[in-house]
Amino acid sequence: MKDIRNFCIIAHIDHGKSTLADRLLEYTHTITERQMMNQVLDDMDLEREKGITIKSHAIQINYPYKGTSYTLNLIDTPGHVDFSYEVSRALAACEGALLLVDASQGIQAQTISNLYLAIDNNLEIIPVINKIDMEGAMIPEVKDQIIELIGCKEEDILLASGKSGIGIEEILTAIIERIPVPNGDQQAPLQALIFDSVFNSFRGIIVYFRIFSGSIRKGEKIKFFNTNQEYTADEVGIMKLTNEQKTVLGTGDVGYLITGIKNAKEVQVGDTITSVLNPCLESIKGFEEVKPMVFAGIFPVVTDDFEELRDCMEKLQLNDASLTFELETSQALGFGFRCGFLGLLHMEIIQERLDREFNQSVITTVPNVSFIAHTTKNEIIRVNNPAEMPEPSRLAKIEEPFIRAQIITKPDYIGNIMTLCIGKRGILINQGYLTPTRVELTFEMPLTEIVFDFYDKLKSQTRGYASFDYHPIGYRESDIIKMDILLNAEKVDALSALIHRNRAQEFGRKLCEKLKELLPRQQFMIAIQAAIGAKIISRETISAMRKDVTAKCYGGDISRKRKLLEKQKEGKKRMRQIGNVEIPQEAFLAVLKLDD
Repeated sequence: MKDIRNFCIIAHIDHGKSTLADRLLEYTHTITERQMMNQVLDDMDLEREKGITIKSHAIQINYPYKGTSYTLNLIDTPGHVDFSYEVSRALAACEGALLLVDASQGIQAQTISNLYLAIDNNLEIIPVINKIDMEGAMIPEVKDQIIELIGCKEEDILLASGKSGIGIEEILTAIIERIPVPNGDQQAPLQALIFDSVFNSFRGIIVYFRIFSGSIRKGEKIKFFNTNQEYTADEVGIMKLTNEQKTVLGTGDVGYLITGIKNAKEVQVGDTITSVLNPCLESIKGFEEVKPMVFAGIFPVVTDDFEELRDCMEKLQLNDASLTFELETSQALGFGFRCGFLGLLHMEIIQERLDREFNQSVITTVPNVSFIAHTTKNEIIRVNNPAEMPEPSRLAKIEEPFIRAQIITKPDYIGNIMTLCIGKRGILINQGYLTPTRVELTFEMPLTEIVFDFYDKLKSQTRGYASFDYHPIGYRESDIIKMDILLNAEKVDALSALIHRNRAQEFGRKLCEKLKELLPRQQFMIAIQAAIGAKIISRETISAMRKDVTAKCYGGDISRKRKLLEKQKEGKKRMRQIGNVEIPQEAFLAVLKLDD
């Protein structure tokens, strides 16, 4: 056990975590030259295309140091704010963390957020300044920022470059010398924390765990503490680039377990694995329950595919514990799921993964956040879906979630950020200079306002120099209303939205204009209306496609033409009464891109 070190790499998005992990694997010959490629641990095509890490990835490194062979378990984590739950799970399985800071960008919002997560878990922090060989590297300034943030000595900060391999040996030495040995009793009953799982169509569910005490042997009878289900450990092993079988794993080890489980509901991330013969008395304190920030409906394009979509969602939830879903029905779209996501990027990734990994084409409804409605009878209703909103006559008040947003940027962009945040109903709480060239702004804002396009707008207003992080701070009373979209006086529930009264008129007008462009013309006229209750706030009309019925009249009195036109008009009126409007999938997605 004294030769084991468990650590992860944490940083803001795009500070070079995956590249540094590549160099560590290359330097220690964990992977061969033939296996080497960029982002070697990122096994999804999606991660390579977008250049971001979506999943935490664990791998074991063997490294000889001063005549002893050490086992280093590395977990590479994501940096985007939407995937911070992955980071919190990785931290629970480690004793130390490499805190990576880009030499040209300095400390950014997610750096601070991930650092606090690591400190809460009592991890040993090793600060590393990465990309020191870049032209814009500001090494002395970044050193000062790190010293101010974590209060370490200057000589504790390591300098490295993931791209060119500078400082890799020093990092490995620091991991061995500074990160504490796992503490736990090898002779005690087995206690192992499940920090991830993945579905394999041949082997069933593969569980990834970290042992805190005791040991696990192949063929042993084990059980999951919270679900109380018993299984046989068919295979245990360690994670190299491919899984490697072992007969036994001891305290401090990070490994995988295959028991042939096929039902996704039986495995919960954060559960404890223990032995049937000698069980532990209490479970390991796992990590907090995930709190979804954004809710949206996901429906199959073909209604008959609903059961298949349910299976796919369960398999995806295994691999992404931050996804939550429950059943939902819609008049327009049939059966589907109301899903909770950690942010808009998370939602986009889930959609992509359903399409690529499970071949599921889905329609996503307008995303919204969770509100709390108080009725006149003193009932409290949690509203995750516009359809759950009580009637205005029954509603006493409604509360919406607020967040504290932390934005770090250059002083040149303070004006742009102020305009953007105040336009989104933000309140400035604090403004302070971290260094002469970096300012931190703290706002309190409604979560509704940042769901759609806030992050993209912030990046474009500051030319990519602003970094953003947020934390929920509770609910506050607000003037939220439900806006419906009507097509020929029929409500389309999938396009309903909960929105602040001041924004409703503008949003309704834009949405009607967009739908007018996207809905195909029919043989009858289509009226598109945005309504709040019984009050229509916006209207667009798609005129009917018209057959030239007078083409066969090549002469004679005007009354013959008029008679034919009147007959057509009657037919159109009847058709409008019974005509159904077909809504293409683009119309549901259009809501997300109203400002484009």
